[in-house]
Amino acid sequence: QVQLVESGGGLVQAGGSARLSCAASASIFSMAWYRQPPGKQREFVARITRGGTTNYADSVKGRFTVSRDNAKNTMYLRMNSLKPEDTAVYYCAREDLLGRPSDWGQGTQVTVSS
Repeated sequence: QVQLVESGGGLVQAGGSARLSCAASASIFSMAWYRQPPGKQREFVARITRGGTTNYADSVKGRFTVSRDNAKNTMYLRMNSLKPEDTAVYYCAREDLLGRPSDWGQGTQVTVSS
């Protein structure tokens, strides 16, 4: 089982930016960000493979950018033009080859104030 540790987040004003980091204890083929808004189910945000292939949820396309540093086993999420509806606990995940999350980080809170 791989260990995943998120950092970053906090309180941000609407229209602002934030960056999240996820450090993994080992190399992972596919890493992803998910989020869970208050009172809602966890949802997919973005993923990136070791080769750099990315996918995004429609709700964040053009605003969020996922990247990774394979040498550091670390993934990042740059979030621009943040909206109050982006408020959520953001989780880092290891995904299997079918895109299913198999390991989770502890989560980090992002709150966007209007």
